[in-house]
Amino acid sequence: MEWFMRLSPVIQAFIATLFTWGVTALGAAIVLFFKSVNRKVLDCMLGFGAGVMIAASFWSLLNPAIQLCEEIGVEPAWLGPAMGFLIGGLFIMVSEKLLDKLYFSKRGIDKTGEIAVDSVKRSLLLVTAVTLHNIPEGMAIGVAFGGVVAGVEGATVFSAILLAIGIGLQNFPEGAAVSLPLRREGYSRTKSFLAGQASGMVEPIAGVIGAIAAISMRSILPFLLAFAAGAMISVVCSELIPESTKENKNLATIGVVLGFIVMMIMDVALG
Repeated sequence: MEWFMRLSPVIQAFIATLFTWGVTALGAAIVLFFKSVNRKVLDCMLGFGAGVMIAASFWSLLNPAIQLCEEIGVEPAWLGPAMGFLIGGLFIMVSEKLLDKLYFSKRGIDKTGEIAVDSVKRSLLLVTAVTLHNIPEGMAIGVAFGGVVAGVEGATVFSAILLAIGIGLQNFPEGAAVSLPLRREGYSRTKSFLAGQASGMVEPIAGVIGAIAAISMRSILPFLLAFAAGAMISVVCSELIPESTKENKNLATIGVVLGFIVMMIMDVALG
């Protein structure tokens, strides 16, 4: 672990997001061995990952953003983080709206009168949607690591690692959520796997960009931290929790609570 601590935050962020990409690939690899996966397991993982991300959004991103504003003398200290949080949330919402419009614009009516979607277009939209969600997640990890060097109070390498682990956990079912439907569409196991893991490729890129921005632009770091927090909360509310509670509401809820508690204890007590 010491060797990791001695690395630059950019390299740390790159390695951490390689891990989250790897977990995405691991989830996508399910398609190589199974036609489906236990829904209860996936819902628990989604819930746990959501809980970790909610806790991390406050203790690793939003609270440090407010403290940094106070440190550099920005008044009121809550304004910048509030704007960043709002814009981060709106970014995800607007992106999803654009994807929805693109999706419906590609729909047609088949011979039976039912609404149909071209298989290739539907698959591309599925991969695009998951990839889009992975961008702010990768950025959040990068900003968390960069914030340590930038001197953000409360930001630690350990809390950034925990954030990466939490995002990685929810990336596993995301990878499966891409590869398994593609397999059902008739794609080969290999193509389905490649498409599933490709959705996580953007995280290392976004992680490096986030770390560099956090280090080089300290004055806008509170905004970046809050933006990442808002984007993560938006993803949790619009995707993770609704998806995980469709069939196993109680299990997903337990996962959210446990994920939040684990992140809270580790971040506050050990961070």
